Amino acid sequence: MQIEEVPIPESVTAPRRSLQSRVVWGQRVVTVGGNAPVRVQSMTNTDTVDAIGTAIQIKELALAGSELVRITVNTPEAADAVPHIREQLDRMGVDVPLIGDFHYNGHRLLSDHPACAQALSKYRINPGNVGKGDKHDVQFGLMVQAALRWDKPIRIGVNWGSLDQELLADLMDTNSRRTHPWQARQVMYEALISSAIMSADLAHKMGMSRSQIMLSCKVSGVQDLIAVYRELSKRTDYPLHLGLTEAGMGTKGTVASAAALSVLLQEGIGDTIRVSLTPQPGESRTQEVVIASEILQSLGLRIFVPSVTACPGCGRTTSSTFQELAKQIDDFLRAQMPVWRTRYPGVENLKLAIMGCIVNGPGESKHADIGISLPGTGEAPAAPVFIDGEKKLTLRGDNIAQEFQVLVEQYIENRFGANQPIPS
Repeated sequence: MQIEEVPIPESVTAPRRSLQSRVVWGQRVVTVGGNAPVRVQSMTNTDTVDAIGTAIQIKELALAGSELVRITVNTPEAADAVPHIREQLDRMGVDVPLIGDFHYNGHRLLSDHPACAQALSKYRINPGNVGKGDKHDVQFGLMVQAALRWDKPIRIGVNWGSLDQELLADLMDTNSRRTHPWQARQVMYEALISSAIMSADLAHKMGMSRSQIMLSCKVSGVQDLIAVYRELSKRTDYPLHLGLTEAGMGTKGTVASAAALSVLLQEGIGDTIRVSLTPQPGESRTQEVVIASEILQSLGLRIFVPSVTACPGCGRTTSSTFQELAKQIDDFLRAQMPVWRTRYPGVENLKLAIMGCIVNGPGESKHADIGISLPGTGEAPAAPVFIDGEKKLTLRGDNIAQEFQVLVEQYIENRFGANQPIPS
């Protein structure tokens, strides 16, 4: 049998093709678009008036990996709280930029509360909620003027749940006069795209740099999102923010977001992402950050945390030891990453394997930097540990999980510690 060499592509994703923007707070500069990494965003679900509670949640989101955090600014009281939130974050050493989310009254809040306008790093403007008729352009213009005054970038965030109804009606009327009318859904797509681009061009005419304008056209259907962003990316080079709006709860929201965002990111579309996940009761808000990070890491676009390979289990592994150990190690790595990013440069590239039996266990463990092959049901109670591709020792007894975690910590210290060269 003749075997031909299969070429390995330099990149599995298409290059992005947008302008580059900057979101700044103090010395922290987050570049968005162009050659910058795809950024992870999130949004708080606290009452913004509760400055302490909101600041605590922002810190949690930032530590989980959110590089930009959006907060609701919907009342004068919320606007008054924004500078205090920023001050609290600064005292805690959390320099993540804050994005103000404005609807309906954003023009008044930004004009009447200059401290809020200054404390935010970016404004999100929904053109469907800035006013109707003659008020639309005036109130939209006041928000752009605030951005110009304080030198803040903006995101024109269109949402099909709050679309500009006057624009949609005009497009429907135009469509009715076509020889071959579009389907209603196609008109909806066009309304979303036109609203975003027309609003961005209006902001540019008012004096905003094109590189300081970002667009989004959010919908809640996977195929709808893919169709809209493919067309949007053809028509403009503004940086694009991706996300399914109201993605849902649990596995539904996770899978839908991963399905939609992965297709677009693979095609080079998208500069920031957010997973709009409805939290399970009692679940941390940081779960949406974890999922967004996992999407980017799974595609090979970013590396945030060490990867843990673990088998799904089968009849050979009725013991839950490997499941518990995999979760324990994964949780441990994520909890330590905020500290390890500075203490152990390059640690995010670490690869671990925690396998349940001897079928694939030794092989996967050899491929990892450090791996363990736990004994399956009926197998000898021995767990070989492989380090850098070689079997180094075998763990036995009731404390295998604890002993393996110690080995992982030692490996990280030896490989990525202060005395080691920083990986290029």
